[in-house]
Amino acid sequence: MDQNRITQLFGIKYPIVQGGMIWASGWRLASAVSNAGGLGLLGAGSMYPDVLKEHIDKCQKATDKPFGVNVPMLYPNIDELMEIIVSSGVKIVFTSAGNPKTWTAFLKKHVITVVHVVSSVKFALKAQDAGVDAIVAEGFEAGGHNGRDETTTMVLIPSVREKISIPLIAAGGIATGQAILATMVLGADGVQLGSRFAASTEGSSHDLFKEQIIAAKEGDTHLTLKELAPVRLLKNKFYEDVQKAYEQGASPEDLKNLLGRARAKRGMFEGDLVEGELEIGQVSGLIHEIKPAAEIVKDLMTEFGKAKEAVKNF
Repeated sequence: MDQNRITQLFGIKYPIVQGGMIWASGWRLASAVSNAGGLGLLGAGSMYPDVLKEHIDKCQKATDKPFGVNVPMLYPNIDELMEIIVSSGVKIVFTSAGNPKTWTAFLKKHVITVVHVVSSVKFALKAQDAGVDAIVAEGFEAGGHNGRDETTTMVLIPSVREKISIPLIAAGGIATGQAILATMVLGADGVQLGSRFAASTEGSSHDLFKEQIIAAKEGDTHLTLKELAPVRLLKNKFYEDVQKAYEQGASPEDLKNLLGRARAKRGMFEGDLVEGELEIGQVSGLIHEIKPAAEIVKDLMTEFGKAKEAVKNF
């Protein structure tokens, strides 16, 4: 693949970003993706400051290629996280779940490339106005926390492309080379994949959760808990408990109490497939094998090349 705006922005070989997922994106996965030619991201959302520092140090030792950190801005220790990122020499930060104006100027002052994750045109424009270097536009097919408007990637990418001039990364429902080509035709400069890399050998989530990903079929995930923060989950006992709570007229406070604390860690990191929160995307139905990250990147680029060749005479 020729160089484009995303590969040039990050200094990488392929315009493939590994999503900074909670409980899956530690230093092993991030460094493996970066070494394979993509951009690996550490998922700071599941890391205390000292743990993030450890993962940055280990990632720097495991790869001499660019990597970044994904920081959800709802994190309570975000000031400390940002200071660690700056002092550790991290050069790429993806921010999400908050106002991009809050940290973009601070990060840019330290010569850090800033990317913000959005789920709508409205927030894409706000991110561009805030001075970010690129945007991830994530359709509601994606796993984990998601947009309230439920705009699909197929609609979101051209809608955002129409309104912004900075580089655009597509996310949500992408796990194949064919999907990469499709999003680029729609106007994306690169892609971010979460679910496909969650089911990787190097992903730090529990093996039982990885097995659930590759066992998932069409319709096995659902976007729920919109009153708190919309999240796409695999259907299990906890999910069914949420649905029963809705049927009984649960208030947002009731749902918050049902969710409790650390339920995502319990499910994805500790492997509690019954009571845990299992965050994954719709595209899990297309993921059939747990593979090393380097093999995933290689497969994606092979599929991309074949898809591009197949449609060249259309």
